[in-house]
Amino acid sequence: MDVTTVVKQWNAVTEKVEAVDYAATGYDYDLSVTGEKLRDFATQMLKDGFYLVDLMAVHVNPAVEVVYQFAHVETRCRVMARAFVNEKSELPTISDIYHGANWHERETRDFHGVVFVGHPNLEPLILAEEDVDLKPLLKSEKALKDAAAVRRAVPSDEAAKPEAAKKPEQS
Repeated sequence: MDVTTVVKQWNAVTEKVEAVDYAATGYDYDLSVTGEKLRDFATQMLKDGFYLVDLMAVHVNPAVEVVYQFAHVETRCRVMARAFVNEKSELPTISDIYHGANWHERETRDFHGVVFVGHPNLEPLILAEEDVDLKPLLKSEKALKDAAAVRRAVPSDEAAKPEAAKKPEQS
């Protein structure tokens, strides 16, 4: 996999591509994608040999953000892609592109109320059918944090070093 080529392809279908420190974050790239480009992005990831590791949601200000984690089959390249739901709490499904997204999308629907448009079976996965409107992981407005506040901060070089690796001062 040629990372330079893949990053250029990501730039064509995402809003932001940022290389991050793997040692500090556990992934190599942080991407932001719109709902309109999500399926194009997922198709490109599959074509480039990435598999879907996980899909989850977090309720932040300004909206519920769905987080997709991808990893490459042959190269250590991990990607965190984020998409905010629209005003109807909708995003397009990627379950026909990545079949493993099926249950993750259903679970996200159960707990956050995200509707994955085009999903073949968006029935409750964990909650009872009578609890379909419960959405237990949505927060009250006053409890919401800004999206940037819940992101993993990349520490400075000095802060990232473990204490044992720092040289003791000479006396």
